[in-house]
Amino acid sequence: MTTPDAVLRRVRGALGLGRLLALGGPADGAWLSESAAAAVLRRAAASVPRAVLNDVRLSLVDPETAEPPTVPTPPAAVWPGPLRVEAGVSVWDLTEPLPALTAALRSALLDAAAEALGLTVTVVDLRVDTLLDAAPESPAAPGAPAAVEPSDPVGTAVAATAGVAHLTGTLGAAVHHAPDHVRVELATAEGHRALDVARAVRRVVAGVLEDDRAVTIVITATA
Repeated sequence: MTTPDAVLRRVRGALGLGRLLALGGPADGAWLSESAAAAVLRRAAASVPRAVLNDVRLSLVDPETAEPPTVPTPPAAVWPGPLRVEAGVSVWDLTEPLPALTAALRSALLDAAAEALGLTVTVVDLRVDTLLDAAPESPAAPGAPAAVEPSDPVGTAVAATAGVAHLTGTLGAAVHHAPDHVRVELATAEGHRALDVARAVRRVVAGVLEDDRAVTIVITATA
């Protein structure tokens, strides 16, 4: 039986994921949490000296042009379409003009979104919030979703797929069986592009299922 405290923890965890951003196109059936995407973008920004990202938000550039997915969507899911990254920046020890610094940040974020995640980001809006006298202390990394042990053949097959670090269960069961679809929630391993992992997992799950239900993948964390 699920206790009220367990329900509250689950709701808080789901809210901490932020939006679920579509990976790939309408038929890919894959989503990545905004919190996981932001963590990757922060790591990419760290390659640019004398700057650090503050808040990071991702949203559709134009919701009107987003394409409806062809598979059932998870809660808080954003439809596939070009994305905008908005972030505040703190800078210090300036030895080059701000436009050059923000251009380097923008390039690092665009590269990380495409190469590490598979997100289609076309707009990066940066605002310099703070001019610091010295580099700030590194903020504590937010807590990642807890690993969940597989409990059925689908979960076991997913956990053994290359690029999967482990299953997670922030939205509910790590493997959620519905009448028309199966939703799998997971974290990706280091060195694996999120979209590629999602596509591989969908193929694995389709091979394990004994019916033709659609498969939806939600990635809640990346290594």
